[in-house]
Amino acid sequence: MTEAVERPYEGQLALVTGASRGIGAATAEALAAAGAHVILTARDAKALETVEERIFAAGGHATIAPVDLSEPDGIARLATAIRSRWEALDMMVINAALLPQLSGVADIDQPSWNRALTVNLLATQSLIAHFDPMLKKSADARVVGLTSTVAGAPRAYWGAYASTKAAFEVLLDCYAQEVRAISKIRVAILNPGATRTAMRARAYPGEDPASVKPPETVAERIVTLVGEQFASPHRESVNHPS
Repeated sequence: MTEAVERPYEGQLALVTGASRGIGAATAEALAAAGAHVILTARDAKALETVEERIFAAGGHATIAPVDLSEPDGIARLATAIRSRWEALDMMVINAALLPQLSGVADIDQPSWNRALTVNLLATQSLIAHFDPMLKKSADARVVGLTSTVAGAPRAYWGAYASTKAAFEVLLDCYAQEVRAISKIRVAILNPGATRTAMRARAYPGEDPASVKPPETVAERIVTLVGEQFASPHRESVNHPS
């Protein structure tokens, strides 16, 4: 007799940004395995197709929506396309982020920093602005934003990235306070901690990848978290499993 697979998010719609690899891809696959129909967004269409194929092979449901979050009208076009097919959005995982060049504050590369500000901060506000109406139509909407340790514990040479993620946290916290009394939307700010990703490898080129947790560990926590009745805004970090 085949054992029944638990799919607690059956019939729910999830949007995951930065879903082509790392934590985003792992989260998209885990949410799909839990029954959600997942919209996968990132710049790399071929990489998104690979994630989509894995989801289909595992019996899940997904739709790819390639978009560059730094494009002026990219998020608006994404929202229009999604609204044309679905009425409500139940989960939005804001994972996409750029790591600008590490340097001292006096030597920050302005073009690199501007792009990171656009993707890490301005795109977050745009996502909220365009999907807030769909989130408010959900009976149990959850927004999860992925942050970084350096947002709350600034570190030398990380000023460009840390400042974008600190502002990202403030933006999500304010949004959570604004909507918690007038909607079902709950917001969580999640620090994944040291995780085996391409961004981590660029920041710490000499680090042994096996010494940090895989993206699947973070994805597992996200899938569990969105099913919990947490107070909004909620903050937590994902520790390395012992």
